[in-house]
Amino acid sequence: MTIGVLLLNFGEPSEATPQAVIPYLERIFLMNAPLEAHAAPEAARARARQLAEQRAPGLIAEYAAIGGSPLNQQAQRQADDLAVELRRRGLAARVYVAMQFADPLIEDVLRRARADGVERLVALPVYPVCGPSTNVMALEQTRAALDAIGWDVPMVEVSGWHRHPAYAPLRAEGIAAAAAAAGVDLADPAVRLVFSAHGTPLKYIEAGSRYRDYTEENCRAIADVAGVERFELGYQNHGNRPIEWTKPDIGDVIEHVAADAVVVVPVSFMHEQSETLSELDIELRQEAEERGLRFVRVPVPHDDPRFIAILADLVESALRPGDGPVGLRPCRCRRTPDTFCTNG
Repeated sequence: MTIGVLLLNFGEPSEATPQAVIPYLERIFLMNAPLEAHAAPEAARARARQLAEQRAPGLIAEYAAIGGSPLNQQAQRQADDLAVELRRRGLAARVYVAMQFADPLIEDVLRRARADGVERLVALPVYPVCGPSTNVMALEQTRAALDAIGWDVPMVEVSGWHRHPAYAPLRAEGIAAAAAAAGVDLADPAVRLVFSAHGTPLKYIEAGSRYRDYTEENCRAIADVAGVERFELGYQNHGNRPIEWTKPDIGDVIEHVAADAVVVVPVSFMHEQSETLSELDIELRQEAEERGLRFVRVPVPHDDPRFIAILADLVESALRPGDGPVGLRPCRCRRTPDTFCTNG
């Protein structure tokens, strides 16, 4: 049987132009239209276009400042490395990068997988912590895309996976290495470990999402392995819509933290992208340095062989429920018969 693995992610445009960025943003805003009340689909589309045109100049400037987003390139490298690792384990699988909002879009990738003769799919979002606007939405989009192209193929889904036993040690080692390279002592009371997580609308939390709980749990587990008792957690929120987001905002954390130095960990991300290279490395660094704080940013281990091994464990476990390298259980965030996670 030919296996296809979909590595799902948000995506970012490969070109910092209005022609590439506005449609990308429009897809995001339209998908999240239920966050605001609109009388008809036409109104939602018009609102998405309005928000995209407002946000585009700032995002284009961010891409220009970082020399373009490396997300797609890093994602393809992950897919290539995962295919090699799966073959080493005796599993010949085709591994595809599929993006929610930028090329290669999920529906286009599914058409390619069908043409390649894939007979069974594993859908795996490259987001460690399960959230409604990341893992759950990516999996919902994948199911919708299958329906749109009329492909009835067996698919198993993996949602949250931050409890994989190798994940916290991987991130903790990255923290220790970055601190050591910067000459910063994590045991120094004047040094504060700061986790930065992707924000989410409070509407989702109030509706029962465990995203905030999972994020706090994940940070605590990583800090424990790193031997750090006290840490801060802030969220990278986006004020494009007049809605409430998770608190505290990462900027507020940096503004009020009682420290001389901060070691910042982008805990929600498994690629370097605008949210790390621009929002953290440029904007947050500037805020920290204006306060007189030394700023150390921990890199994302996107190309670490141990991360690729984690992904391979998840794929193997999804294909062999109850008998794989990782104990996957029915997902509580997305309650479908074929969705599994490490948190259930």
